[in-house]
Amino acid sequence: MNVSPRTPASTFRRSPLLVAIALALATPLAAAQDAPPADEPTEEAAADDTAVLDAIIVTGTRRTDRTVAESLSPIDVLDATEVQRQGSTEINQALARLIPSYNFPRATITDGTDHVRPAQLRGLAPDQTLVLVNGKRRHRSAVLNLNGSVGRGSSPVDLNAIPANAIARIEVLRDGAAAQYGSDAIAGVINIVLKGAGAEGSLDARYGEHKEGDGELVDLGAFNAVGDERLYIALAAEYRDRGPTNRAGLDPRQQYPLVGGQPDPREATFDRLNHRFGDADVQDRLFFFNAGGQLGGAELYAFGNLSLRDGEAGGFYRRALDARNILSIYPDGYLPLIVSESADKSFNAGVRGESAGGWRWDASLGWGRNEFDYHVANSLNVDLGPTSPTEFFAGRLEAGQVVANLDLSKDFDWGLAYPVTFSTGIEAKEETYAITAGEPASYFGSGSQVFPGFRPANALDVSRDSRAVYGELEADLTDNFSASAAVRYEDYSDFGDATSGKLSGRYVFNDVVSLRGTVSTGFRAPTLAQQYYSTTATVFVAGVPFDIRTFPVDDPVAIALGAEPLKAEESTSLSLGLGLQFTPDWNVTLDAYQIDIDDRIILSEELRGPAVRAFLAANGFPQTDGGRYFTNAIDTRTRGVDLVSSHRWDLGGGELNLTIGANYNETDITRIAPNPDVLDQVALGLTRIGRAEIGRVTVGSPKDKLVVGLDYNREAWSFRVGATAYGEYTTYNTNPALDQTFGREVVLDAAVSYRFAHGLTATLGADNLTDAYPDEVIPPNSNSGIFPYAVGNTPFGFNGAFYYARLNWVF
Repeated sequence: MNVSPRTPASTFRRSPLLVAIALALATPLAAAQDAPPADEPTEEAAADDTAVLDAIIVTGTRRTDRTVAESLSPIDVLDATEVQRQGSTEINQALARLIPSYNFPRATITDGTDHVRPAQLRGLAPDQTLVLVNGKRRHRSAVLNLNGSVGRGSSPVDLNAIPANAIARIEVLRDGAAAQYGSDAIAGVINIVLKGAGAEGSLDARYGEHKEGDGELVDLGAFNAVGDERLYIALAAEYRDRGPTNRAGLDPRQQYPLVGGQPDPREATFDRLNHRFGDADVQDRLFFFNAGGQLGGAELYAFGNLSLRDGEAGGFYRRALDARNILSIYPDGYLPLIVSESADKSFNAGVRGESAGGWRWDASLGWGRNEFDYHVANSLNVDLGPTSPTEFFAGRLEAGQVVANLDLSKDFDWGLAYPVTFSTGIEAKEETYAITAGEPASYFGSGSQVFPGFRPANALDVSRDSRAVYGELEADLTDNFSASAAVRYEDYSDFGDATSGKLSGRYVFNDVVSLRGTVSTGFRAPTLAQQYYSTTATVFVAGVPFDIRTFPVDDPVAIALGAEPLKAEESTSLSLGLGLQFTPDWNVTLDAYQIDIDDRIILSEELRGPAVRAFLAANGFPQTDGGRYFTNAIDTRTRGVDLVSSHRWDLGGGELNLTIGANYNETDITRIAPNPDVLDQVALGLTRIGRAEIGRVTVGSPKDKLVVGLDYNREAWSFRVGATAYGEYTTYNTNPALDQTFGREVVLDAAVSYRFAHGLTATLGADNLTDAYPDEVIPPNSNSGIFPYAVGNTPFGFNGAFYYARLNWVF
C-alpha cells in the first residue's frame, strides 16, 4: 500500500483548526504596511476596540464592572446588528452563522421537531444549554424531539420565539455554569439582553426565496422605546412567514393495486413528486415588551412575550395500495400533514436596588408557558372505515414554569488589592407538564395517520418543585490575578438533591498575554417530558417507516422492557484558555475544554421486531412496530477547542473587520449500561442502546467548524462576506454496511448595504451564495430515492442558495 507523506499543506487541508490558527496569527502581518504601529493606534481604532473589549457583561459574573476582555470564562457578545444582518431573523440560524461551536441542523419529517427546531452548543444535547432572558431563566418548549434528528430526546427552549428586533445583545457563555445558575448549564449559557430605554426605534422589512423558487420569506418587524430611565417601555413585534421547501425525489414505487394482474394505467400519469422533504411551512407572530422605572431608590422592571406560530409539515406518503389507505377516500393515495398551533407566553417582574449598607438586591418572579397543539390534515383513520374524517385534533402539549429569585451582592474590603464581591441568593421553582388527549377519532384503533392522537391514558398534568441556594465570591486578588468560587445546592421534589461547584481564575502576564481556566461540576435534572411523555409516531430507520411507541419510564410495559426511574445527569467540566491582545485592534482567544457527563439521559433504541410487535399487541398497543423509553444508560466525554480572533484595520477611507472562529469538538461514550435482562431474552434479542444512537451522540454532528467574517464599511456603503466550513459527520445504521460519512462543505454568504438619508438602509444579500448542498445519502438509505439527503442532521440544511432584500429604517 502506498502512503503519501503528510506535507505541511496536506496537514492544513486535513485540519481546519490549524488553518484558522494560521490565519488568525497571520492577519496582522498581511496588513502590516497599512496598519499604524502597535504603540501608536489611531483614536478611532482605540475607541472602536474599547467599545468591544470593554463592554460590560452580565453573564457568568455577578460583578457590575466585569468586561469581555476580563472575563474568567470564554464568552461571546453579539450585538443586535450582528444578529439582524443575517438573511433570516431566526435566532438559532444567526447564532449558527456567528458562533463556531453552535450547530443548528435542519430536521424534516420529524413531527413536531419540524416546527420547533433544536440547536446544540459544543456538540451536546440542546437542553444541556441554559437560556436566560435579561438574566432570568427562560421556560422550555413543550415539544419533545423524538425522531431521528440531532438532539433526539431533548426538549430545549425555543429561541426562535423571540423577535430579533427586541434584542440589544446576546451573551453566550461557553462554559459550565450550573454552580451559578442551576440545572441545564452544562454546555454553557445563552443570555438574551433586551433593548430598553434610549434604544432607537426601527421598522424592518425583508423578502427572500431560495434559488429553486420556494421557501419564500416575508418578514416585517417594528420596534420602539418610549420614555427614559425614570419610566420606559420598549415594544417589539415581528411577523415572519417562511414558506415550505421541497427537495424530495420522484417516487418510483408501484402506487396502485394491480388490475387483473397488470399495472394500473394510472401508474403512467401519476405525479411522482408526492412527498414534501424540506422546511416546514411556518408563520410566526412575535411580540415582546421590556419596561422599567424608578420608584424611590429602587428600580422596577418587567418584560414578557406572546409568540404565536402556525406550522404545516408533510409526513410519509400513503400510496393508493397502502394498507393505511381507504380507496374510497383517497383513490390516488395521500400525503398526511401535521398542522401545529403553538403559543409561547411569559411575564417577568421584579424590583432591584441598593441598600444603605451597600447590598445590591434583586427580587423577581417569572412565569412562562409553551403550548403546542397537534392537528392532522389530509389524513384518515383506517379503523373508522370509509366514514373516517380527514382532519383531526390530535392533542396538546403544555410546559410551564414559575420561578422566584432573591439575589444579593456586596463588595467587601478584605485587605486585598481590590474589593471582594460576595453574592448569595435563593430560588424557588415550579415546573409543570401536561398532555391533553385528542378527539376520539384521532386515537381510535390505530389512530389518525402520520400522528395518532394522544389517548386519554396518555393525558396527564404533572408538576414538581425545587428549591436552591447559592453563594459566590469573586475578586481581582492582585493587579494580575482574578478568581471566583461558587457553590449551589438544589433540592427537587421528584429525584432528590444536587450540589454544584465552580472555581475560576485568570492571570494577566503582561499587556499581551493572559491565561484563564475553570473547574466545575454541574447537573441537569430530567425534564418532566422525559419522565412522562407517551405517544405513537412514525419514525424512519434506514429510510423505512415504523410506528414506534414512546413509553413513560413508569409505564408497566416500559418497565417490562427494562425501563428504570430517571436520575439527574452529573457533569465535570475543565477549561483552559489563552488570551492574546497583540494590538488595540487585534485580539485572539484559544480555549480548550473537557466535559464529562455521567448518567446522560437519552432515548433508547427503537425496540422493534416481530417479537416486540407481538409483545406490545398483547399489552394493548396493536399495529405498533416497537417501543422506546428514556434511560440514564451512557456516560460521555466531550473534548474540544474554541478559537476566536478579531482584527480591525483602517483601509481605503473605510474600516475593515476580520473575524475568524473555529471549533473542534469530539464526543466519546465512556460507558454503556448493561442491557436489561429482558432484552437479552432469546425471544426479543434486542439492544437498549444501539448503533444508531451511538452514532448520533458521537459522530452525528461535524467535529470541526470554521467561521470567517469579513466586513468593510466606507461612508454609506457596507459590504459583508461570511464563510462557514463544516467538517465531516456520520450516520450509523443498524446495519454497519449502511453507515455513511458526509464530506466537508463550505457555505458562503454575502451582502451589500447602502445607508440613505434619514436612517434608511437597503440591503441585498445571499445566504449560501454558491448553492452548496450536502452529500446525498447512499441509495439504500434514500427510501427508493425519495429522500436524497439525511433527514435529521445536515448542519446547514439542503435548500440551496437563498437570496433576499431588506429595508431598515432607524428613527
